[in-house]
Amino acid sequence: MKTSFFSSFAINRIAKHARWVGAAAAFSLIAGCATGPQANPADPFEPMNRGVTRFNDTVDEAVLVPVATAYQRVLPSMVRTGVGNFFGNLGDVWSFANSVAQLKLQNSAETFMRVNVNTFFGLGGLLDIATEAGIDRHEEDFGQTLGRWGVGAGPYVVLPVFGPSTLRDTAALPVDRAGSVLGNMNDVAWRNSLAFLEAVDTRAKYLRAGRLLDDAALDKYTFTRDAFLQHRRNDVYDGNPPDDEGGK
Repeated sequence: MKTSFFSSFAINRIAKHARWVGAAAAFSLIAGCATGPQANPADPFEPMNRGVTRFNDTVDEAVLVPVATAYQRVLPSMVRTGVGNFFGNLGDVWSFANSVAQLKLQNSAETFMRVNVNTFFGLGGLLDIATEAGIDRHEEDFGQTLGRWGVGAGPYVVLPVFGPSTLRDTAALPVDRAGSVLGNMNDVAWRNSLAFLEAVDTRAKYLRAGRLLDDAALDKYTFTRDAFLQHRRNDVYDGNPPDDEGGK
């Protein structure tokens, strides 16, 4: 039981990792003048992290990319949109809990409305009626909650299978696992199947971005790292990080 529970969470983290492929690709276009690796004081474990990144890339290319490519070719866009909406609605439940923990009253109210509107009027979340109605999505996790209350990000680390992280986000993983809707499903087969579907759906969204990053004349590791750290810092401060880098 514990092994299956861990596996479903690992699959879910692969899905999260896929998003940074797209983020890094966008970052590389903005910072296109940089062509080589640059030292980052937030990455004291860079040699080890690069080795883990190579392992993760191998897993991605061998498993997720082929499956995600087939998924994208076989399923109509409308179906894939519904799948993404469904998992987004599940994620909103945990985002609501973290918004409350961060005392973000407006975010909490909007996320609560999103979950109810999409669940009851959007066919269980298959339709994202809330977005059409102008109710914004606020993605929050326990790592952001810790950051909100002053816990520093700590060093950048790349986890096997799980992908880019920081010391703070790594410590938050067990709580994110326990608090997620999928993590609380008792049926192991359904839980793992849904987790894998979410990973494939997420990876399919970033196939083009991943190819762009692979083909670009840059250090993929550096840009993925910098995009991740910048994005997570913006997440904690809701897009308005302080000038002082001490809380990084």
